[in-house]
Amino acid sequence: MKDSIFDLTGKTVMVTGGGTGLGRHFAEVMAAAGARVIVCARRVEKLTETVSAIEAAGGQAVAQAMDVTSEDSVREAFAAAVGDSVVDVVVNNAGVVAKPSLLDTDVETWDNVQAANLKGPWLVAREAVRRLAAAEKPGRVVNISSILGSAVQKGTGPYSASKAALLHLTRNMAVEWARYGVTVNAIAPGYYVTDLAGEFLESPKGKALLARIPQRRLGVYDDLSGAILLLASDASAYMTGTCITVDGGLSLPIV
Repeated sequence: MKDSIFDLTGKTVMVTGGGTGLGRHFAEVMAAAGARVIVCARRVEKLTETVSAIEAAGGQAVAQAMDVTSEDSVREAFAAAVGDSVVDVVVNNAGVVAKPSLLDTDVETWDNVQAANLKGPWLVAREAVRRLAAAEKPGRVVNISSILGSAVQKGTGPYSASKAALLHLTRNMAVEWARYGVTVNAIAPGYYVTDLAGEFLESPKGKALLARIPQRRLGVYDDLSGAILLLASDASAYMTGTCITVDGGLSLPIV
């Protein structure tokens, strides 16, 4: 991929939630494009599996423990992973879901979802951009939102609220950080078989959902490869504050 506008050779990329699912896929795709990848999560054992897969394919990767909801943990993870240097590209992928209806959701569950899905991306991006600004280097932030950030589905209130807020936070970040040469964009995936969505997709409701997708299929991880490479690379140098939806058309119909 060298000499391509999507080439990431020489770049350091951090992927939160990089041990499983979409996060692992993003890490593998960007490592294949030449990046040195730092995969972060609280479950370090899963991260080592991602690192091993990347190294087996000839890429560069390291695992770094991080709790995205903790300011101290985020700061310490950056220091351990890059010292006084910078992370060129941040992919804020870590997130959690909550199943109860809004009436049945307790305060602790609500707070946990907002902390992981909204506060976490802010803390990680803030640390990255502070370092980039001090070093006078450009960078990229990619926030992984969801089609539920702009659509409504029963039983996903806390999650949907956090993803909607993340989309607006993306726009705020884009406006404030453009002066530092940092672009901030988002990806809104539809339904993919991941650790978070797998159980739902196997349920009767999940199978009924499949019939509502215009392309009549669930997403596969490779459907997101182009979007992540676009937003992480120089190919998106004049894009900021936008969201790329990758959902097979699910969010298009209004009835």
